[in-house]
Amino acid sequence: MHTVVERELDLELVLSPERSIPVPARLTYRTEDPYAVHIAFHIRSDFPVHWTFARDLLIEGVFRPCGRGDVRIWPTRIERRNVLCVALSSPDGDALLEVPSAAVAAWVERTLRLVPPGTETELLGIDAALAELLAPLPADDPWLSDPWPPDESTDGEV
Repeated sequence: MHTVVERELDLELVLSPERSIPVPARLTYRTEDPYAVHIAFHIRSDFPVHWTFARDLLIEGVFRPCGRGDVRIWPTRIERRNVLCVALSSPDGDALLEVPSAAVAAWVERTLRLVPPGTETELLGIDAALAELLAPLPADDPWLSDPWPPDESTDGEV
C-alpha cells in the first residue's frame, strides 16, 4: 500500500527586493517514489508548473544552504519571519520563492515519520526484483535440468 503526504501552502514569488506575489502550491510526497518530493505551482494558466527534486535536498535546506544547479534551498529570516528561500532555474527562466519554514518543516517531519532516512530502498522492492530477475531457470543451468529426455520406448524397442 502506498501513502501520499500533501500540503497546500502559499509561497511568495520574489519579483524584486520590494515586491513579491503569492503563488499557491502543493507539496507532495509519495511512498512509491520515496526519494523525491514534488511541488506543483498553481500559476495563472490551465496547468500547474511541476518540479521534482530529492527529498534529502529539502531536508537539508530546512537547516542550512544546499543544492547546486537547478534547485537551491536555504533558510533565512525576513522581517521577523523564518522562511526557506528556494531558487529554481530552468531553460524557461529563474524563480526565487519564499516558503514558510515552519510549514515545510512540519510537512518534512511527516514524510520522515512515514519513511525514515535510509529505509527508502525497502519501499522500492529492488532486492526482491533483482532476486527474481537473477534467479536461475532450469534452462539456464544444465545441472538443474534433466539432460536425458524420458525414455518413451515401449516393448523393447530401441
